[in-house]
Amino acid sequence: MVSAIRGGTAEILGEEARHLTRVLRVEPGQQFEISDNRTVWLAEIAEARGERVVFRVIEPVESPALPVRITLIAAIVKFDRFEWMIEKATELGVERILPMEAARTEKGLFEASRKRAERWRRIARESSQQSRRASVPEILASARFEACLATPAAYRYFMDESGAPPFLSMLPASRKAADQVAVMLGPEGGWTDAERQSAAGAGWMAASLGPLILRAETAAAAALAVVGNAWMAANSLQ
Repeated sequence: MVSAIRGGTAEILGEEARHLTRVLRVEPGQQFEISDNRTVWLAEIAEARGERVVFRVIEPVESPALPVRITLIAAIVKFDRFEWMIEKATELGVERILPMEAARTEKGLFEASRKRAERWRRIARESSQQSRRASVPEILASARFEACLATPAAYRYFMDESGAPPFLSMLPASRKAADQVAVMLGPEGGWTDAERQSAAGAGWMAASLGPLILRAETAAAAALAVVGNAWMAANSLQ
């Protein structure tokens, strides 16, 4: 991932460049796929020295378009598991990730999350490169439950194992790639009744992923896979 392409060239500096030159030992003439967060390009290394790698852009590379625009709103859990969630959400095509403090979020995680933002962005960036995404998902600033309820989207789903209808039954019959979908996931201790009422009052649709209690990161992967596949199937028929 490069910050920009100017005059047919792009460069990577600092730690990422050091990894390329000292660990991977790249050399001029080698070809790689790079992205400017919009388009994937085939590029050739023109210079590779220490903390600077320069690419000469050759041509654009076709990359698959995301089937739908998804915002994942996830209650913050222990950071090793939350980072796994970010990695997998990126691979599953999420557009934005909003870390959230719910009533039963473990004490201290919300405040500590502010110091993790840059690390989470790096994880999303690395996962984007691994999955050959053209763009990196946006990691938003952590927010409290009430503020997250105002997240705009055409379809907003409140994932809840407590008597909610199956997720698939809640999806719209007509689906387009331009649609915006928001998926909200609760903390390890589950939602409070007050949160359920607030979500319903704000227009969120309760939906279930099945009869069993899922860990937060499992629920995220399952929900995003359902949404992505449902919209991909619809897009293929248009």
